Amino acid sequence: MSNDDPRLSQIADNPSVEADVQVGYSDEDIILIDNVRLLTDAVPTRLNMNAVVFCTKGKAQGDMNGQPIRLSENELLISPPNVLISDFMLSPDFEMKAIFVSNRMLQRFLREKISIWTDMLYIHKLHVITLRAVDIEFLIRFYELLVMVINSDLEHLYKTDVIHSLLRSGFLALCGVQKTTLLTHNSAVPSQKHHSDRLFQRFIELLGSTTIKHRPVESYANELCVTPKYLSTICKKYSGKTANAWITEHVMEDIRYFLVSTDLSIKEICVRLGFPNTSFFGKYVKEHFGITPSQLRMTSLER
Repeated sequence: MSNDDPRLSQIADNPSVEADVQVGYSDEDIILIDNVRLLTDAVPTRLNMNAVVFCTKGKAQGDMNGQPIRLSENELLISPPNVLISDFMLSPDFEMKAIFVSNRMLQRFLREKISIWTDMLYIHKLHVITLRAVDIEFLIRFYELLVMVINSDLEHLYKTDVIHSLLRSGFLALCGVQKTTLLTHNSAVPSQKHHSDRLFQRFIELLGSTTIKHRPVESYANELCVTPKYLSTICKKYSGKTANAWITEHVMEDIRYFLVSTDLSIKEICVRLGFPNTSFFGKYVKEHFGITPSQLRMTSLER
């Protein structure tokens, strides 16, 4: 992957990084990297996507938002977008496998499990996981299956859907690893969560478990017994996104899910998601997706 490869700008904001990047698969929401080798001294780089990096050999080190981080063989690095990576170095024998995924695809993969992801990264800030032997075995076999599907000569209409389904399974399994890590971490370290920590976690859990998500920030704030301004401030502090941005992301993914994955009529989806009428629903979809609900459904079906 060269500097002017558009996929590089999908992953990170840094056109000056020169690296030999082996891409295994890419679409507008997902990029799989088989390995990477830096060709020049690294400069600060801001990630645009969620990253999951599995170190299979060697070591890497650097700073994430000013905090030192190290990655060694059989360890997993997980990072949300908008993180600044600086002063990073890779050992000469460094090898890795990585998946970069957009926020909207992550929402689609995890849905109600997204609170585990946010708790791990935004509250506890646990970015590196030392994998157990059983987890390593799973990752290796999972990646082999994924590569087999990607490299398959059987080009058919549903190949992308099969790849996405496999990745969803992998991310759900990763949530299980995160959950185990959180339980171990919480049992080893006395709980000293601040009110703001718990508030952000409760907001994400409430958002994920609510059927009708298209509501103003005030509605969620009232349920959490705080002011809308305070809720948005806390969300911005922990995730870099406002409460309204989190709500919009979840609403968009629900819309996509019901239009693409169910046979419900547009009117039924409108009612289920809490929109006042189909006209308002259509305007909302047009504003956020650039096309009408019918076009979104048809485009996905024709893919």
